[in-house]
Amino acid sequence: MSEQEGITIKKSDDFSEWYTQVVQKAELADYAPVQGCMVIRTNGYALWENMVKTLDKEFKKYGVRNAYFPLFIPESFLKKEAEHFQGFVPECAWVTIGGKTKLGERLAVRPTSETIIYSMFSKWIRSWRDLPMKINQWCNIVRWESSTKFFVRTTEFLWQEGHTAHETIKEADKMMMDILKVYQRFIEDYLAIPVLTGKKSDREKFAGALTTTTLEALIPDGKAIQMGTSHNLGQNFSKAFNVKFLDRDEKEKFVWNTSWGVSTRMIGGLIMVHGDDKGLIIPPKIAHTHAVIIPIFYKPAEKKKVLKKAEDIKKKLEKELGVILDDRTEYTPGWKFNEWELKGIPLRIEIGPKDIQKKQVVVVRRDNGKKIITKESQLTKKVNLLLEDIQKSLFNKARKLLKDNIRTVKNYEEFKKVINKKRGFIKACWCGNESCEDKIKQETGATIRIIPFKKEKVFSNCIRCGKKANEGVYFAKAY
Repeated sequence: MSEQEGITIKKSDDFSEWYTQVVQKAELADYAPVQGCMVIRTNGYALWENMVKTLDKEFKKYGVRNAYFPLFIPESFLKKEAEHFQGFVPECAWVTIGGKTKLGERLAVRPTSETIIYSMFSKWIRSWRDLPMKINQWCNIVRWESSTKFFVRTTEFLWQEGHTAHETIKEADKMMMDILKVYQRFIEDYLAIPVLTGKKSDREKFAGALTTTTLEALIPDGKAIQMGTSHNLGQNFSKAFNVKFLDRDEKEKFVWNTSWGVSTRMIGGLIMVHGDDKGLIIPPKIAHTHAVIIPIFYKPAEKKKVLKKAEDIKKKLEKELGVILDDRTEYTPGWKFNEWELKGIPLRIEIGPKDIQKKQVVVVRRDNGKKIITKESQLTKKVNLLLEDIQKSLFNKARKLLKDNIRTVKNYEEFKKVINKKRGFIKACWCGNESCEDKIKQETGATIRIIPFKKEKVFSNCIRCGKKANEGVYFAKAY
């Protein structure tokens, strides 16, 4: 049972090693036999299932329907949109042989599906009556990575990718922003992670997009993590794949496309933001198990009575919540406490002979370790209130981290000092020139994470070249 021996390093001492231990010891994922890939274990996949279930319901409110498209994409499809092709070729895995036969054309193993989906849109869309077309797929993606990290960056990962077609740029922009708001509500309300939202610079936007919007979170080690993106692709792909429709004025026009996605990277963000030195902490709204019941007895005569009471409590709570009764006798209560703390279960419920006599139970919060004694008759109500409070507390703690680590700088020397020592988000002024953006990345490793939707006041010259700045933007080092 070595996996439950506990985390052997502090989060503040070696963040990377701490993260790897939490992922493996909480049984979220493990290394796969294929380099750069991971096996998502049942605990990790349960989190993904809850994410899928919640988001899928939200997408359908906007008229989005699920479909599935092939894993293999002809090279000629990728080449039809030049910028897109150049952006993804370095990460593509290619199939050149089928069985014993050499293929006439290389097939890319899906790095993203714009090209193959829009080739089908060109068959399905004929008139304005076919619009808007809103399709989503839940699938796997392959991008060949030289450096990998569980959930955050792996060669193969799970995601959803939505693709829509519209009559006008205004409708496409609205769809892009509607989905961004769906993502923001989900990440903040369910994952309890506050995010900054805004646009990407032309250098950082999705290959082939007109506009890329993003959600950026802050990790306790001071790096940013992109939690999701939503794009207005303009007419770049519709022109490349001849996706036309006959408009109300009887004229043939190209559609306006959007694409948007989130992935299992969200699980990585959740672990990093909320976990502590004991292991994982799962926000209740996304937890597969909300409470674990641990019966405590030391005499054989107490066993039957305590287990019966524990089973009664489980039956009562599981009408509304995910509950585990840990009635294993080969482990001590203390060993069980450590195991379930490591796995991040929001609440622990302890019940022993004295508790039965007093008609009470002891409830322990995973987020702060506080013990609450509550009457058995009030348990369901109390548990629900505690889960709500844990959810809020986790968000407030993460929001404070974000707020405390947004720093404003007015010159490049100050910028370099902050990015090297404190990290976090740096608000700075930029001239809009891509060469300055490139130099900042080369010299410091920081990139523009967001350009705010609402133009912020310019408070200095461009931090890199010293010339007149156009806007205030947010920089950070990122995963």
